[in-house]
Amino acid sequence: MTPEPIRDVLARARDEVRLTREEGLRLYREAPLRPLLETAHALRRKRVPGDRVTYLIDRNINYTNVCITDCRFCSFYRPPGHAESYVRTRDELAAKLRELAAVGGTRVLMQGGHNPALRIGWYEDLLRWMRAEFPGIEIDAFSPSEIDHIAQLERLDEETVLRRLREAGLAGLPGGGAEILDDEARKRVSPKKQKAVGWLGTMEIAQRLGLATSASMVIGFGETYEQRLNHLMALRERQERALAEHGNGFTAFITWTMVLDHPPLGRVLRRKDHRKAGAHAYLRHFAACRILLDNFLHLQASWPTLGPEIACRTLQCGADDFGSTMMEENVVSAAGNPRSSLTEADIHAHIRSVGFVPAQRDTRYRILEVFERETVRA
Repeated sequence: MTPEPIRDVLARARDEVRLTREEGLRLYREAPLRPLLETAHALRRKRVPGDRVTYLIDRNINYTNVCITDCRFCSFYRPPGHAESYVRTRDELAAKLRELAAVGGTRVLMQGGHNPALRIGWYEDLLRWMRAEFPGIEIDAFSPSEIDHIAQLERLDEETVLRRLREAGLAGLPGGGAEILDDEARKRVSPKKQKAVGWLGTMEIAQRLGLATSASMVIGFGETYEQRLNHLMALRERQERALAEHGNGFTAFITWTMVLDHPPLGRVLRRKDHRKAGAHAYLRHFAACRILLDNFLHLQASWPTLGPEIACRTLQCGADDFGSTMMEENVVSAAGNPRSSLTEADIHAHIRSVGFVPAQRDTRYRILEVFERETVRA
């Protein structure tokens, strides 16, 4: 049987007909760039109408860089006992959180390594202290792999760990550690991390417990299109079940390119003549994600790896959110990328540069303020 012309596949996508895995592969391999991007943008307009592009004022804090998982793409972590290893003190954390509060921040995104010296009581005490000292800042912290690590360390099931952390003040579980939800790819780049089904299972528990969750994806490991489709189809299926069972699915999907200037995996891939994912590949990928993830409302641009100009381009091929201020970023920058933060004014300027209106949101995409006119916040 002769395959359906790719233009007809794109036309059905525009009509919001769910595409199959095989059709998704064809998008990656065959779709001309411009029609692909235009289709993704048309779907964004249908799913998130209007000219608003949202953003979040938050801060990334890495509470420890000690890790025993040895991911081959990570230049941030240090093994236990290393001279450069750290666990942030309460004074250090308080200073960072006061800075966030001073600029109107509403969320802290706190993640670290798999540190065997930190027990669950340490995490509970930390969350209680943060909730008491900074009640206006939501705590989205850790990641499925960190929850898996704590559960193994304490010989507890993950639901017990998440319940205890939620009671202590945890509001959301960010989507870090997903990378590529394909076990062959994970075995190659992060063999000690939980498998794909484990990451999805941790998120299933978090969603059932009412925590805010996000989904992420990193490309540029040398993964195949088939492995990318494994990831996207797994997310689409998890989202469908979550929305049907309790109405608390992933708030958003975020994807970015791996930075491999410094990590060991970068040297291996360069010897194999592998080229890192650049702007062209990223935009194709982003558009395919908007088309295939038909039950995700919000897709977030990611500016740290390819820069805010490319993030602006994603606003024209499927993104409806510009991400966040971050204030600091340590993991990607350790891999060789110098971009670590944007001011709120920077984000406004970038959003307006492509004809959209900035709107500040909270973690669950509730609008806090819309900036119809150019405004400098006092």
